[in-house]
Amino acid sequence: MKDTIKISAVVLLVVCALLAGCTSPTASELKPAETPVPTPVPTPVSTSVATVVATPDAVETLPAEQYVDLTLQKQRPDSSIHLLYNGGKGEIYVQNIFMKVTLSNGKVIEQYMNDGNRRPRRGDELVIEGTRGTDQVQVFVTSAGRTYKVRDEPLILSYL
Repeated sequence: MKDTIKISAVVLLVVCALLAGCTSPTASELKPAETPVPTPVPTPVSTSVATVVATPDAVETLPAEQYVDLTLQKQRPDSSIHLLYNGGKGEIYVQNIFMKVTLSNGKVIEQYMNDGNRRPRRGDELVIEGTRGTDQVQVFVTSAGRTYKVRDEPLILSYL
């Protein structure tokens, strides 16, 4: 009787070991897990963090319920270009405001009013250093998920 208890105990231990997964494959069956090699991400040189805006070609009018007031002017004596956001009926829809300036010397400067953390607010202003020549200014407003080109005009420094 003692032999049957010993044999039963050994069989029970073997079955428990098999069910617990304590058996391992041979070395030829083992394959190391592949470790992904991280690729270096290029660091952007941009001074502002913003989303890319798909820019329309023609100047468009914002829908009446999304209208916002923007003031664009070139100031004396330093020829700086100022875009002032005054809010409006559709300010709750505005997600971003983007200004692209092509200076008379050919240099292109782009700035976003959205700093990546919040939407534009009344009184926010973009200032870009202009030239004494004619600078071409394009202004884009992203409202309710769609981007509108609301201004595309040359700015000339007035001496009067």
